[in-house]
Amino acid sequence: MASSVRTTNAMDAFWMPFTANRRFLKDPRIVKAAKDMHYTTADGRKLLDGTAGLWCVNAGHGRPRIVEAVSTAVAELDYAPSYQFGHPTAFELAGRIASMFPGDLNHVFFTNSGSESVDTALKIALAYHQSRGEGTRTRLIGRERAYHGVGFGGISVGGIATNRRHFGSLLAGVDHLPHTHAPEHNAFSRGQPAWGAHLADDLERLVTLHDASTIAAVIVEPLAGSAGVLPPPKGYLERLRAICDKHGILLIFDEVITAFGRLGAASAAELLGVQPDLVATAKGLTNGTIPMGAVLVDAAIYKSITEAAKTPIEFFHGYTYSGHPVAVAAALATLDTYAEEGLFQRAAELAPYFEDATHALRDLPNVIDIRSMGMVTGIELSPRPGAPSERGFEAMQMAFERGAMIRVTGDTIALSPPFIISKDQIDELFALVAGVIRDLK
Repeated sequence: MASSVRTTNAMDAFWMPFTANRRFLKDPRIVKAAKDMHYTTADGRKLLDGTAGLWCVNAGHGRPRIVEAVSTAVAELDYAPSYQFGHPTAFELAGRIASMFPGDLNHVFFTNSGSESVDTALKIALAYHQSRGEGTRTRLIGRERAYHGVGFGGISVGGIATNRRHFGSLLAGVDHLPHTHAPEHNAFSRGQPAWGAHLADDLERLVTLHDASTIAAVIVEPLAGSAGVLPPPKGYLERLRAICDKHGILLIFDEVITAFGRLGAASAAELLGVQPDLVATAKGLTNGTIPMGAVLVDAAIYKSITEAAKTPIEFFHGYTYSGHPVAVAAALATLDTYAEEGLFQRAAELAPYFEDATHALRDLPNVIDIRSMGMVTGIELSPRPGAPSERGFEAMQMAFERGAMIRVTGDTIALSPPFIISKDQIDELFALVAGVIRDLK
């Protein structure tokens, strides 16, 4: 009997994440190479990277130190398990990362993505309270419009409806704070808006509703990225910290976007002077080269979980690729590149120029708000009646055709370029974006 062979169109085979797949197949946007500030498209055009890939290529593309480190690591130690075994560079990297974060965030749990970092942080929070004899603290508090990845924990505490609505009831016992986006009070803000600190006080309402003895942790993005770039109001994070302290609730910062220089410092916690109990990171840790994430854990949490354990393995959690040697090599080389080139300081110095360039677009057609902080900005466009997100989608497509990669979330254009961008390239990027906005219908 002759065997049957089924052929599959390669373009059909790849189910692309967070993508309008049917539209993409009709008009693909394909890149085949990248170097420094540019991608190269399939037809050979240069594409200015206005998004650091996906918020992650902070040092620019194809950096020699990172390329060499990854190549060497593959040849020397392609894989090593982290279950009951270790390799030297994973411990070196953990120490390097811990030294970059404030306070007693000196223990590091390695993951493979921001989504895994968030779910790991949530599990650590639950395990911590159980280790202290407060096993009733199982409730997790997120925030409306928040993005915390795509694990079931992350979408449960997340607050973007489109990310939640297809997946059932999600985790039980989750509640949400109100978001801080209020254009009637804080439109066209530069840095932290003056209005909105009081919104943190809603946590007291949730404590009254659920009782503090049931609440394990609150998780927030210091700056919400995927929701459309929402900087924290002045005093907001400080008030959250104070309320959490008052009621024995852990505070988790999701710094998957903000850590490793995006706001001009190693972390938003450092920049804003607010000390979380756990921090979820990923993206810029390896400059996007190899998937990797890390959770920073306060020493008291680590000590409580490990010392209370009645089994040799103190915390039953982990990933096959936790501390993967090739990812570790990429991360170490990335941190070296950041330090040697002073890229966090460069981001801080470029931020005012970047901010001025983005706010210069405020009078263009359909621009209803601009929000900026550090090296990230959101330019919100008015939605078309009955067709939300269409104007944003067309802006992304038009920018690609004209020579720039931009990101859109709904009808908000989000720009977050690598820190090696020059002022001339900032001018080029915003001139192109301005032209796109003018030409949108």
